[in-house]
Amino acid sequence: MPSGVASADEIQVAVAANFTAPMQKIAEEFERETGHKPLLAFGTVGKFYAQIRSGAPFEALVSSDQDTPDKLARDGLAVADTRYTYAIGKLVLWSVAPGLVDSKGDVLKNGAFQHLALANPKLAVYGAAGQEVLKKLGVWDAVQSKIVLAENITQSYQFVASGNAEIGFVALSQIIGPGGKIEKGSAWTPPADLYPPIEQDVILLSRGKGRAAALALVNYLKTDKARAIIRAYGYQL
Repeated sequence: MPSGVASADEIQVAVAANFTAPMQKIAEEFERETGHKPLLAFGTVGKFYAQIRSGAPFEALVSSDQDTPDKLARDGLAVADTRYTYAIGKLVLWSVAPGLVDSKGDVLKNGAFQHLALANPKLAVYGAAGQEVLKKLGVWDAVQSKIVLAENITQSYQFVASGNAEIGFVALSQIIGPGGKIEKGSAWTPPADLYPPIEQDVILLSRGKGRAAALALVNYLKTDKARAIIRAYGYQL
């Protein structure tokens, strides 16, 4: 335990699935510096919202959107003035097959695929963003029969990585390597005007109120070290 830490606490943290890899690294650094151990649960923020309303013991939410933290604050289940935007996510159309996804995303128009993975737009903000891209491109109706609906962005990635879907919408953070480049396959990053900005907020939940360790974790995402990790995974700040 680092010197100066009187006692180490465990912190229950709900984390949006798209932020899995960077949050694991951030949690490691946070624990190393403070001695406090974040216990991370990853999933869809829509489900986390329902769980928190039902009394789940989370003390902080690292969300993939702004609406969920806002609703929790209005419900009296989160501390409104602790909320801030820690990252802006990027959506990517991806395939493990080199060359299948072209640099303009025309694969969506020529239909050279059987299955398209998409996180449930009703539960996952990245799924809603993917749906918006398909609608803006005018191909939503044409591809609906090919969509393989995933529970969250992690499952969407798994569908593509396993070959169960030739292409799919994932978060850039899931396929980017340490050097800042896409590690394998082919990908297209839709222009920002094809979907609303994916502004991701963090907030202290009511169960974390008065818990110095929980507030420290929420604020840690503002530190230079955390921001460097966030940027390395392709997020904007």
